[in-house]
Amino acid sequence: MSARFHQRATPAPVVPITRTAKPAPPTRLSRPPQPAQIPRAISLRGGTLIEVLFAVALMATTALGLIAVELWTAREARAASLRERALFVADALVEISRAPSRDDAAYRLWASRASTMLPSGEAALDARGSGASVARVTWAVSHNLPPGDVIDKPESCGDVSVPAGSGCVALAFVP
Repeated sequence: MSARFHQRATPAPVVPITRTAKPAPPTRLSRPPQPAQIPRAISLRGGTLIEVLFAVALMATTALGLIAVELWTAREARAASLRERALFVADALVEISRAPSRDDAAYRLWASRASTMLPSGEAALDARGSGASVARVTWAVSHNLPPGDVIDKPESCGDVSVPAGSGCVALAFVP
């Protein structure tokens, strides 16, 4: 082994701990600054509270708007579903009347299905002049709606007036 590995390390010098002087007594400049000396951005007390209040009001308004849109979308989806069912029944009535042997039992079956598939549903076949006919299906659309809020208020259903709160589908055809 070489001699350099056997050498002892010298200890680190000891540094004496000294005490610092006492802090100077408060002077006139160490007092809190007066309001005239505070910058304007810092002197606005309660500004963040107003910002938070405004943000909460904006979020509440937005949430109420989203809820209203969701309710409107649900009502319109229900109205579209009812129109689709009514068109299905009207198409079945057209197919029955175009059949080579017109069957009154099939007509009664689809008329009863209209009353079960649609709220207050009614189905009818009306013969028109010049060989044309109309398959008409009506139903109540104001089911579970607030008063005065009527979706799909039709002016007429073919030549027949439909009262407010009722929906109508009319298919004209030539048998």
